[in-house]
Amino acid sequence: MTSTILITGTSSGYGKATAELFLQRGWNVVATMRRPDAAVLPASPKLKIVPLDVTDAASIERAIADGIAAFGAIDVLVNNAGIGLASAVEATPDETIREVFATNTFGVFAACRAIIPHMRALGGGVIVNVTSSAAIAPMPLVALYAASKWAVEGFTESLSYELAPFDILARLVEPGYAPTTNFSAGSGPRMQGLIPADYAAFAQSCFERIANYPTPYCSEAEVAEAVFAAATDAGHRIRYPAGADTKLVSHLRWSTSEDYYLERMRDMFGPHVPAPVRAPLAARV
Repeated sequence: MTSTILITGTSSGYGKATAELFLQRGWNVVATMRRPDAAVLPASPKLKIVPLDVTDAASIERAIADGIAAFGAIDVLVNNAGIGLASAVEATPDETIREVFATNTFGVFAACRAIIPHMRALGGGVIVNVTSSAAIAPMPLVALYAASKWAVEGFTESLSYELAPFDILARLVEPGYAPTTNFSAGSGPRMQGLIPADYAAFAQSCFERIANYPTPYCSEAEVAEAVFAAATDAGHRIRYPAGADTKLVSHLRWSTSEDYYLERMRDMFGPHVPAPVRAPLAARV
């Protein structure tokens, strides 16, 4: 029997590439978008495009119901929809922070809550949550974005244990940095004025470092392949890094000492991120 996958955020970027890959490999695909556009993906009897806004619980429920009605069941959920944010924390208003978390974090929670009863009734399934290399090793000026993705990392690992008795796998795909994706698409107005003049030299240094990234950028194809691996792997692995930089920072974070990891991260982002030079508070009392 053909398996069915529901993917959020398929209008462009990783979501679109993932939908295309699964269609090519014979899956039924429920491709969801906030504003559905049939021209985005190739027409196929195995494709169902439905509206879904991850910040609206009723919209999530309707999309899941539409997918089940079209193909009988949903075997895999991919929480891909997300928005980017580059900003200085002190300059970022509450409204913007809530907007990022509503999509990147609470939307994931809501979609998982909605699909779990269906997967329990099926006797199993797979949930794949797409995070970021910033959820492993955050760069400067993405503290709030990184926080929204770190929350999903902890949530997914805990969920994997919680759902194991029901043969439901919860997994993470961790894309690396990819300037060709929609990290900042539609984010221009959201990010305007969020890097104040006092941060200008520091921000410019960071942007120059990113322009001369130490590894190849992550591609949409790499993310799609990582999602396919996460959806089909029969083992109990949780994390699937995508892209050379995610693999690099995963090694630094998990396989080296904290001191070495921090030294490499400071090197990566230049002299504007110095090692602490002040004495610890206890020594200054």
